Amino acid sequence: MDIATVFHEDTFYEYFEPFLPDGAENDVWGGHGLETYGRDLDIVRRHDSNSVWTVVDGESGHQWIIPGMRYVNRVCYIVTAKPHNDASVEFRVHRRHQFLTPLGLTRQLRKLEQLLLRQSNVESHT
Repeated sequence: MDIATVFHEDTFYEYFEPFLPDGAENDVWGGHGLETYGRDLDIVRRHDSNSVWTVVDGESGHQWIIPGMRYVNRVCYIVTAKPHNDASVEFRVHRRHQFLTPLGLTRQLRKLEQLLLRQSNVESHT
């Protein structure tokens, strides 16, 4: 199993472009999240699995945004415009939100793009 590369949550929002799908019943996770039950869950199940993410609770009060639809410790689901293609990435959500500087965000975006490119190259050769 691959060890996931950890990024800041700002990188997630900037790169993957989360959105609230039409018909969502609830407004959670800053307007990006879908609940884990009811109509929201039905919406999540209808989306391509490569665009579904799960927010989970972690240790020390932090939360994580991870690819795919998970059930354990889930807080909500997020749907994104760009697919994750099961990339080995996680996005740490600090308990006390800390924003990246513009330079820090640029560096993380570059690192993420390189990682995703390497992964797609490996998959295309297998």
